[in-house]
Amino acid sequence: MQLEFSFIIPVYNRPDEIEELLQSFTRLKTSLNFEIVIVEDGSTVTSENIINTYNQQLDIAYFKKNNTGPGDSRNFGMKQAKGNYFIILDSDCILPPKYLNEVIKSLTKDYVDCFGGPDASHDSFSNIQKAINFSMTSFLTTGGIRGNKKSVNKFQPRSFNMGLSKEAFDKSGGFGEIHPGEDPDLSIRLWNLGFKTKLIPEAYVFHKRRISWKKFYKQVNKFGMVRPILNSWHPETKKVTYWFPSLFVTGFFFSIILWGIFNFKLFLVLYLVYFLTAFTWALFKTKSLTIASLAILAICIQFMGYGIGFLKATIAINIFKRDPEKEFPDLFFKKT
Repeated sequence: MQLEFSFIIPVYNRPDEIEELLQSFTRLKTSLNFEIVIVEDGSTVTSENIINTYNQQLDIAYFKKNNTGPGDSRNFGMKQAKGNYFIILDSDCILPPKYLNEVIKSLTKDYVDCFGGPDASHDSFSNIQKAINFSMTSFLTTGGIRGNKKSVNKFQPRSFNMGLSKEAFDKSGGFGEIHPGEDPDLSIRLWNLGFKTKLIPEAYVFHKRRISWKKFYKQVNKFGMVRPILNSWHPETKKVTYWFPSLFVTGFFFSIILWGIFNFKLFLVLYLVYFLTAFTWALFKTKSLTIASLAILAICIQFMGYGIGFLKATIAINIFKRDPEKEFPDLFFKKT
């Protein structure tokens, strides 16, 4: 099958990010033709003027619609696309020049109907962004589930950098209404339909992520709340590792209590060893004392946000038997 690629990019009030992403498209070193489908998801600050400046250089299809969330906007874009293989990106990504060549090389060698690629930190990113990137991608924090091919058995692509064939989209119906969590939900449904997924480690993107600690906490807190919902929908995918951030946080406070009441320091020493290991690894990876120090803060926020969110949703769904959509309406977008 001759692959024809359509990039699908939902955007919400982020014209500056779209400009950086489109600039990176102009630097792609590829002989392949491709189209870019940008879906303005109810933005009040649109990207139209930015897009108009790139229309002569790139094949761009631009659509505006009401705000129904990134999942539904991706589905909308795929329905409008001309290609038979879609590559879904977040608007806060930047593509390296060899990105598309790496994708086609991997799919030619070992075709799958859905792939994911990792994310990396760009030199232009702020120190906070680089620290958050380390926290979100390091084996010491996420176990490599976001892009370490040696650490995963069955890869769940993430929608900031995800490929999906038209056939897989048509048969699965695309993304659901939950957000975040729409990407692992889609991956699981694709497996149940008999489609294969894989990681293409060479097809990485530079992913900016959140630019403040407050936004980062809110993001990972939602990640934590979503996982018990996904576990209730797809119980066969439950893993004990999903409990680790919650156990990490509760264990830390338990260790402080043991130290304060009984002067028992062993558990706190183990936490200190972990943080020293993470700091050393971050220093080795980033070559920066500042970023390595900020990475420790990022790890704490990540574990705290995810762990609290996971516990909150687990208690609501598994103990009190609450309806997820009624209990956590902010995690669901409704089509209009």
